[in-house]
Amino acid sequence: MKGIILAGGKGSRLYPMTRAVSKPLIPIYDKPMVYYPLSVLLMAGIRDIMLITAPADCESYRRLLGDGSQFGIHVEYGVQPVARGIADAFLIAEEFIGGAPCCLVLGDNMFHGAQLEQLLRAAAVRTEGATVFGYPVKNPSAYGVVEFDAQGQVLSIEEKPEKPKSRYAVPGLYFYDGDAAKLAHTLQPSARGELEITALNELYLQQGRLHVELMARGMAWLDTGTPEGMLNAAQYVEAVQSRQGLYIACPEEIAWEQGFISDEEVAARGQELRMTEYGQYLLSLVK
Repeated sequence: MKGIILAGGKGSRLYPMTRAVSKPLIPIYDKPMVYYPLSVLLMAGIRDIMLITAPADCESYRRLLGDGSQFGIHVEYGVQPVARGIADAFLIAEEFIGGAPCCLVLGDNMFHGAQLEQLLRAAAVRTEGATVFGYPVKNPSAYGVVEFDAQGQVLSIEEKPEKPKSRYAVPGLYFYDGDAAKLAHTLQPSARGELEITALNELYLQQGRLHVELMARGMAWLDTGTPEGMLNAAQYVEAVQSRQGLYIACPEEIAWEQGFISDEEVAARGQELRMTEYGQYLLSLVK
């Protein structure tokens, strides 16, 4: 399975912070925002990843992530010259995907919870159709919303409806079979001129191939697209890490647990960052 991180867009809700830097490069507490979606892909067992961003930001991501070898993975870079919607990622990455199943995660979405890895693994092994997630929110009209019948079957999925038919929003995390790019080619731009991911999900729904998994109570989904969201996310990460002594979204640790990198590689990375708490944490993992 291939992985895509969509880190494009202007980040206009965070101006002036994002006038000179791509939003997913901004830190959330002690690590760059992009580490959080990257960690989701690693937890799903995905090692072949394309990061898509604006032309001006490619070099910054290369300096941060390189070719991915420090995490035991392979990272390529795609360019989105103009923000044309989430589903545009499949057109940009079509050659990279090569007809394989893929997982798309948005560069500003954070996920955390005890059952997260189990949920990701279950979605990654599904070879037919699409899998999206449902997360209960207080303001569903701000998101894509999924509607269920009494038996839990999906009836509809709508983008930012004025009158939501449920309180379950669809987070920025999507798993697709090998048809995603082919179907994305059939999409027409919406009224706001974008290729909507909800429209792609609707195609899978019409074909009876859309699966929706509900995120359990106690699982966190944090949208960091606003200053308030960034602050809430940073406070959440700080609280969990300070109380438990366990890091959220540490790619080296996840890669190590997955067997992508060795004890020696973790230790070398920790030594490189030894002047920071992050580096000391890495060293503590392999002592």
